[in-house]
Amino acid sequence: MTAPLTRRRPAGQAGAHTPGTLRTWLVALVLLSLAWGAFGGWMASQHSSAASAVVTTDEPLSLDAQRLHESIADADVTITATFLASSRPPLAPLQRYQADIATASAELARLRAGDGDHTLDAALATLVGALPVYTGYVADAENGYSLGYPLTGGSFMQVASEEAHLVLLPAARTVVTQENTALTAASSQATGLPTVIVALVLALITAVSLYRAQRWLTRHTNRMFNGGLVLASVLLIISVGWLLAAFGVARPDLERGIGQGSGPAQTLAQASIDVQQIRGDAVLNVISRSGDASFQQDFITTSKLVGPGSGTLLASAATAQGSSGHQASAVAAAEREATSWYAANAGVYRLGAAADYAAEQNMAIGAGASSSAAGYALLENDITQAIADDQAVFRSAATAGANALDPLEPVLIVASLLMALGCARGLSRRLAEYR
Repeated sequence: MTAPLTRRRPAGQAGAHTPGTLRTWLVALVLLSLAWGAFGGWMASQHSSAASAVVTTDEPLSLDAQRLHESIADADVTITATFLASSRPPLAPLQRYQADIATASAELARLRAGDGDHTLDAALATLVGALPVYTGYVADAENGYSLGYPLTGGSFMQVASEEAHLVLLPAARTVVTQENTALTAASSQATGLPTVIVALVLALITAVSLYRAQRWLTRHTNRMFNGGLVLASVLLIISVGWLLAAFGVARPDLERGIGQGSGPAQTLAQASIDVQQIRGDAVLNVISRSGDASFQQDFITTSKLVGPGSGTLLASAATAQGSSGHQASAVAAAEREATSWYAANAGVYRLGAAADYAAEQNMAIGAGASSSAAGYALLENDITQAIADDQAVFRSAATAGANALDPLEPVLIVASLLMALGCARGLSRRLAEYR
C-alpha cells in the first residue's frame, strides 16, 4: 500500500510575510525609542528646571520678601523708639533706620524684577506708592520733633507708624505669602513622581518590545542575537538606570532641603513677622497713650500662635528641623526668650493701663536687661539665626539635588537617538537579506 502524498509548501513561502513583519518591527521600535527619548527628556527637563528654579529663583525671592518685611518693620520700630527716647536722637539708630529703608527699596526692586507672572503686581504697587509716603511722614515727624513738638497721639510719628502697620506691612505680608506659595509649588514640581512613573512605564513597553522583536528574529532568522537590538537594549538599561539613580539621589536631597530647610524657614519667617507685629503694636501704643485694649488682645492672640507650646510656629519649626545642629539650638533659645519677652511686654500694657506713661515708655524702649526692647532684640536674633541655619541646609541639599538632575535630559535624549539608530540598522540588515 502506497503512503499518501503530502503537498509540500513552496520554497520561500514560510518567509513570505517576514519582510513585512520586519518593517513593522523596525518602525515600531524606532518610534518607541524616539518616544522614550522625547518624553524622558521632557520629563527630565521639567524636573531639572523646577529644581534649578527652586535654588536660583524661588527661594531667593522668598528670602527677598522676608527681608522686605523685616526691613520695614525694623525701620518703623527703630525710628519710633529712637524719637520716643530722646529729642536729640543719636546717629546710630538714625543710620539703622536709613539702612532699613535702603534695604527695603532694594528688595522691592528685586521682587518687581522677578515677578514674571505678575501675581504680585497689586501688593508691589502698594509698597512702591506707600514707602515714600511713610518716609515723608517720618521726615515731617523729625522736623516737628526738632522744633519741640512731642511724639504723642496725632503726631506725624503716629501717622507714619500707622501707615507702616495698616498699609506697608500688610502688603509685605502678602508678598511673603505669595512668594512662599510659589516656592512650595516649584518644590512640588521638582520632587513629583507622576511623570517619572509614566516615563518608566514607557521604558518598560519599549523593553518588552525589544525582547519580543529579538525573540521573533531568533525564530525566523536562525540568529541568536541581533547586534542593533542588543545595543538598543543595553542603552535602554543604561538610560533607565541613570534616571533611577538621578532621582534616587536628587529627590531625597530636594525633600531634605525643603522639609528641613525652606519649610521651617518659612515657618520661622511667619513667627518673625508676628513678633515684629507685637513689638510694633506695643511701641505704637506708647505713642498714642490711648490704652487701646485691641493692642493687648492682639498681643495675647499672636503670642499663642508664635509659641512656645504644642502646635505653635516655633514648635512646628523645631519638629521639622529635627533634634540636632545649630537649627535646633537656635529655635530652643528662641522658645526660652519668647517666654521672658512676653512677660516684659505684658508689663508694658499693665503700666499703660495704669497711666504710668514714664514707666511704660521705659519698659517698652529702655536699655535695661528686663525691658521689652532687650527681650525683643534677643528673640529676633535667635529667630534670625535659626532662619539663616535653615537656609544653609536648604541651599546645600537643594543644590545637590538640582545638580544630580542636570545631566539627565541629554543622557536620555542621546541614548534614545542611538537606540533608534541601532534598531534601524539591525533590522535593515535583516531586511536586506530578502531583496
